[in-house]
Order: sequence, then structure tokens, then C-alpha cells
Amino acid sequence: MAKGFWIVRVSVRDTGEYPRYLEAARPAFEKYEACFHVRGGRYLAPEGVARDRNVVVEFKDFDTAVTCYESPEYSAARTIRQAHADADFLIVEGV
Repeated sequence: MAKGFWIVRVSVRDTGEYPRYLEAARPAFEKYEACFHVRGGRYLAPEGVARDRNVVVEFKDFDTAVTCYESPEYSAARTIRQAHADADFLIVEGV
């Protein structure tokens, strides 16, 4: 079965408040068994427009990735993130 992934590029506007999002999202990540492969770190953007932070999260399948994003647990965290950061957010199916 193909895995599901979140690919997220984030520009944090309020670094003091952003940790609230991470804490609020933790229950969703635990419930849906999110596995972080990339969470910040160095990057090179030889083409296109970059954001400050890049994140790749693996889920057991595409449907689980979508369910986590739409879950009540993540919805509350998403509201916090949107108040303090701008993001490009993709949910993709992969291997």
C-alpha cells in the first residue's frame, strides 16, 4: 500500500507563538502515527520560491494523511498555525 505524505513549506510570522501550534498538533500526530522525515533543517532552493521551514510527514496511507489533516485534533492546531505562519500544504500519495 502506498504511503501518504504531508509536504509543507512554512514561513513563521510569530516565532514566539508558533510552539503553541506544535504542542496543539501533537495529539493528532500521535493518534495518526505521523512520522517526521524532515522538520526544518538546511535546504537549498535552486528553483522557485522557498519558505523558511520545510516539513515532510509520513502516514501509513493517503487516506490517513487526509483524515489527520481533517481531524478535530488537527483542526484546532491548524487554526493556531494559520494565525502565526503562512504555509503551502500538500497531501500526496507516494511510495
